[in-house]
Amino acid sequence: MKAQLLATLNNAKDYTLRVAAAMPAEKFDFKPVPEVWTFGELLHHIGYGIGWWEENYIRQQSADWNPPAPTTGKKATIAYVEQAFDALQKSIDGITLSEPVIAGFYATIDHVTHHRGQATVYLRSNGITPPEYIY
Repeated sequence: MKAQLLATLNNAKDYTLRVAAAMPAEKFDFKPVPEVWTFGELLHHIGYGIGWWEENYIRQQSADWNPPAPTTGKKATIAYVEQAFDALQKSIDGITLSEPVIAGFYATIDHVTHHRGQATVYLRSNGITPPEYIY
């Protein structure tokens, strides 16, 4: 089961980073309408969310929702997201699986998928075809 979770995580990380890389650096401040996050803020939210879900639902240690200021720039934002995925992988590698842990893992992945889908719309809004999804 752990191998399946890690494979799912690796796939999510790979696709998320490919979506992030597809947006040109000068477009990381793009937002399709004024009421939503910029592309960079959206990615930062994905990264922060991974850590928050990991803390609360995988490691089962209560953490308040208190996101830091968003990273700025493509390089820093992608590094932040990559670090969040790497930390989650380390937690999964080192934890005993249980129903709550597995449920927390899939809730985390669902949150990533939700916002990554939004990111692909941001790409398309800029005339960029998102990377092909490989399952």
